[in-house]
Amino acid sequence: MKERKTDSSLSKQDERIGILLWFRLSRFYNQSIRETNQHLKNWDLSAAQFDVLAQVGSHKRLSQQELAKKLLVTKGNITQLLNKMEELGLVKREQEWKTKYLSLTDNGKALFDEVVPKQEHFQAAQFNELNHEEKKQLLELLKKIQK
Repeated sequence: MKERKTDSSLSKQDERIGILLWFRLSRFYNQSIRETNQHLKNWDLSAAQFDVLAQVGSHKRLSQQELAKKLLVTKGNITQLLNKMEELGLVKREQEWKTKYLSLTDNGKALFDEVVPKQEHFQAAQFNELNHEEKKQLLELLKKIQK
């Protein structure tokens, strides 16, 4: 792996551009989250609930621990989120010995089939200002800087 320049080896110009990049990425992320939350209100879903719906729906069956790893949230957060989704009739939990497995209810599957393609289209459309080559380039650049 290529080593990053240390703080002392950055020119003032590179440092300034780095700061501007960080702010631009932060603003884009925050704007994207706001727009996503607004879009998901059409189905009375939060972004976290959508993530659960998409992850559980993409698997036949998923353990609660596997889901927590995929969502990068704490066990407490996932439990609270799943309780709410169970109340809404979207997810069901089944205990097998020490493991809790998750699957979508019929209502959850119907919502998954309706909302996931629309949300994927919505997310992809945020990059419509870029042509195909620019999208590929941005993807490669983001991969390069990701730790």
